[in-house]
Amino acid sequence: MGRAIATAFAAAGHPTTVWNRTPGKGNDLDATHAETAADAIAASPFVVVCVMNYEAVRSVLDTDALKGRTLLNLTGGSPQQAREMAEWAAGHGIDYLDGVILNGVVGGPEAALLYSGPDEIYQEHQGDLAALGENGTYVGEDPGRAAGFNMSLLDLFWTSMFGVVHAFRLAAAENVGPAEFGGYAKVMAGMLPDLIDLVGEHVSTGHFPGDASTIASAAAILDDLVDTVRANGLDDGVLSAGRSAVRRAIDAGHAEAGFSRLAVL
Repeated sequence: MGRAIATAFAAAGHPTTVWNRTPGKGNDLDATHAETAADAIAASPFVVVCVMNYEAVRSVLDTDALKGRTLLNLTGGSPQQAREMAEWAAGHGIDYLDGVILNGVVGGPEAALLYSGPDEIYQEHQGDLAALGENGTYVGEDPGRAAGFNMSLLDLFWTSMFGVVHAFRLAAAENVGPAEFGGYAKVMAGMLPDLIDLVGEHVSTGHFPGDASTIASAAAILDDLVDTVRANGLDDGVLSAGRSAVRRAIDAGHAEAGFSRLAVL
């Protein structure tokens, strides 16, 4: 992502200085190349870092060079890591914003970025941030809030992806080919946007009607599904964990509530 970030700043007319841990990487960028990370930091009051993880962030940053500057960290990580990084920055006299790139796109209308940290710092650098994408959104003072959004969305994405690959395995075990299965899978996946809206409404109102389907009915379906998975010798870990959550909800007296009740248990 570093290349995309540097390209976006340069394309927006911002004088850009870059440094990479791999010498020579990005030499074709329309930017000044610094010999060290400290040199790159010293070139601007606004510093952006995007590396593998927070440990790498700490390893490349020069605290003396950063003092009195603003650091935007676009490295993915947990909300707690973002909060700890903000504390570290404050302790070294560094203004700090944490950010996430939601869809792997930087620059232009397709980019979707979230930022969190002190509002006055965000407001001060809105002109800089606009270069990264028109749809950047400030989500609050808590420096871990952007990462909280991101981890929640990644929870949705990766849980769904495990479901996709597992479903293809089960289909194959039942002699259903991938081309034949894929079309029906997309039909079922097409239900999810409306279900996301419905669950959000139920969680917001605290009302979980079971008029369409109940947790008890979900339990019966899950029993059949887990039995089928096991009969085909496939891993049932994820589904069994879900079935256990359903069982706990029933034991707690929520059998006739809607499935969305699980979002607040």
